[in-house]
Amino acid sequence: MRKIHYSWIILTVTFIAIIVAGIIRSSSGIFIDPFEMEFGWDRPTISFAFAICLFLYGFSGPFMAAFVDVFGLKRMMLYSMALLAVGLGLTFVMQSKWQLILIWGIMLGVGSGLFLTVLSTQVANRWFVKRRGLAVGILTAATATGQLILLPVLAAFVDNYSWRSAIALIFFLSIVMLVVIAIFMKSWPEEIGIVPYGQEKQLEPARLSTNRNPFKMAIFSLIEGLKMKEFWLLAGSFFICGLSTSGIIGTHFISYCVSFGIPLVTAAAMLSFMGVFDLIGTTISGWLSDRFDNRWLLFWYYLLRGFSLVFLPFALAQGSYTWLVIFSIFYGLDWIATVPPTIGLTRQKFGIEKSAMMYGWITAAHQVGAGVAAYSGGVVYKVFGSYMWAFALAGAFCLLASLFVILIKKQAPKEIV
Repeated sequence: MRKIHYSWIILTVTFIAIIVAGIIRSSSGIFIDPFEMEFGWDRPTISFAFAICLFLYGFSGPFMAAFVDVFGLKRMMLYSMALLAVGLGLTFVMQSKWQLILIWGIMLGVGSGLFLTVLSTQVANRWFVKRRGLAVGILTAATATGQLILLPVLAAFVDNYSWRSAIALIFFLSIVMLVVIAIFMKSWPEEIGIVPYGQEKQLEPARLSTNRNPFKMAIFSLIEGLKMKEFWLLAGSFFICGLSTSGIIGTHFISYCVSFGIPLVTAAAMLSFMGVFDLIGTTISGWLSDRFDNRWLLFWYYLLRGFSLVFLPFALAQGSYTWLVIFSIFYGLDWIATVPPTIGLTRQKFGIEKSAMMYGWITAAHQVGAGVAAYSGGVVYKVFGSYMWAFALAGAFCLLASLFVILIKKQAPKEIV
């Protein structure tokens, strides 16, 4: 019987960790209405806290990549998961708006930063030579898997018990995940005397000095990127990616459905239903990114996503679940499918050693877009009494993103393995 390579165990641990961090971050949409009712906070205020979370977890990405290079992958995973657990614990005693912003904006934003930005790149680069694109696809699909498994459960807890019981569930999962990471996670294959999956022989591992300043490393990588047209095109397209996914759908989709009389649990189930198809779509996208021009993959992903977002107001207006299911399938296949080819293009342009930090900055642009959509979506709802224009504009921006990516010049990968 052939022994399973430990790289796949690392992939599994990372996959579960991203699921937990992803459900903590994406659960915000479930708590908008309960927080509004219990504390009397208006929707723009709550949306502002969640927008800060989206913004910070994106901007923490390049710094997390630098901290991983300096302090180690396992240690940073433990620190980040511990911060998420502490933030969730403090939610039980939250009473004021500033506490909402501190906990759900800053602590959960920074805590989820490693898991939801550069972790998939770091693990794939360190533990895989063959099947690297597939590994990235599987790991980036993990956030959707968390929604698939837990969003309906959390919504049911809120509906049948209270929002505190839902927080208790994800708090428990974060504690369990801390233990799993401590036992099974390793930073490098060489720690257990093996080579990355698909590598023929042991090579001298490249180790970065632990006395380097991670903040300088991250800033210098940004300065380098700002000088290159391809960085701007990737960052611009990913800004729109964040705007059209976690910003508008992740934060406001459930409330949009509720405004049409759809029950909270049903709306959460629709979001998790997207997770089923995103798991499929993103994994396939990772497989495709190993084989086809990543620029054209992104072109079609953004174009089709734009059409689906413009279609959503029509689907809800029909008052039929059939049209909403069609949207959920179509959009779900495309949700995070953009990540593997974006990482592939980043690796090709900047090389494997710099790719994690560069992708971190590109992800920061993604989260700026997400934060803009999370906050402006709440403002649009307050002004117009509907989310229609917010979703229609997000769809229009996706068409622009499809043009950005096709302007990137094709070139052979820099990496040699």
